[in-house]
Amino acid sequence: MPSIRPIVLAVIRRGNDLLVFEAYDDVKDQTFCRPLGGGIEFGERSEDALVREFAEELGAEIEVNALLGVLENVFTWRDRPGHEITFLYEAEFVDESRYRLAEMKILDDPATARWVDLAEFRDGRRTLYPQGLVELLSPEQ
Repeated sequence: MPSIRPIVLAVIRRGNDLLVFEAYDDVKDQTFCRPLGGGIEFGERSEDALVREFAEELGAEIEVNALLGVLENVFTWRDRPGHEITFLYEAEFVDESRYRLAEMKILDDPATARWVDLAEFRDGRRTLYPQGLVELLSPEQ
């Protein structure tokens, strides 16, 4: 039986840009972006999971800042149901040189992280998941 998955994602900004990776759902024929992060293990605090995920995914150290919010995401990915509770934190790289990189290879996945202007998500040119994140990052919030 499917279960609810707790995850944690980092909102790392470079000016008006957001650090995301791009994925493609071949069943829906949809390309989308999502901030980096991953699953929270049993007994692990969400902030600690985020630090661990960035070490695993980018070999990078981050500082976790304020909790921006929690979003519930019920979705279908490649024709399979998914349900996530997502903790979203503002975070920043400890190594300032990371902000000068155009893209960063994700070590445990074939994907690449890159900076995308938030305006592209706000005006619908690109899709950002989890649902509700664009609104959470809106200037009015």
